[in-house]
Amino acid sequence: MKLAKYNSRRAFTLVEIMIAMILFSMVVAAIYSTWMLVMRATKVGQAAAAQAQRQRIALHTIEDALMCVQSFQASQKYYWFGVENGSSPLLSIASRVPEVFPRNGKFGDFTLRRLTFTLEAASEGGKNLVLRQNPILMDQDEDEKKYPLILARNVKNFLIECWDKDRREWTEKWVATNSIPAMVRVGLVLGANMADGVAAPDFVVVQAYSIPSAMMPTAVQGAGAGRANPGGVNPPPLGNPSGQPVTINPPQ
Repeated sequence: MKLAKYNSRRAFTLVEIMIAMILFSMVVAAIYSTWMLVMRATKVGQAAAAQAQRQRIALHTIEDALMCVQSFQASQKYYWFGVENGSSPLLSIASRVPEVFPRNGKFGDFTLRRLTFTLEAASEGGKNLVLRQNPILMDQDEDEKKYPLILARNVKNFLIECWDKDRREWTEKWVATNSIPAMVRVGLVLGANMADGVAAPDFVVVQAYSIPSAMMPTAVQGAGAGRANPGGVNPPPLGNPSGQPVTINPPQ
């Protein structure tokens, strides 16, 4: 009798066990919900960081291209400055790229290249900002046409504006393709990476670049290359306004 009475005091009722299980389930659910929120916040943060990095690389590449742009009036077949906007934006320039420019290993010593930035539909959906290159005197090879360098994925907008110094305003159309604008403004809107599966917010940036280069006139280009100018008269040697030949005696 004493043993039975002792055991009854140590036991739990069915109601107590059910209450304990409910409380335990609530604690586990709260921990799981917190963990899921932390994981989702981490993914969103990583996606935003990757998005910002992609945009930084894309803009840095465009900046390097614009800072080294070149144009010669007598050779506009190779040195034209092209800008298009709308559904198929395009920026095409001739530039002597720096040593750290993408795909320099492919082109070797051909640092003077035509660079063409375009916004094209991607196979996985959305649009990609791509870059194609070719040496200034060569056509674009098939490999570059089919497999361009992807600078940024899921780009929602790519806008190029040029500063019209005569009208003193930004314009989306650059008609004077045989000249270089004083400034170029680039706008880029990136969505989340399609592979992330995370609805990160759009990343928007607008960057203006002051172009340090100027178009080389035909007369100067011809004189520098030792050719006649368009008027058919060779200019006098530099530093000799009289036009008379100058003899320089070598040092004894």
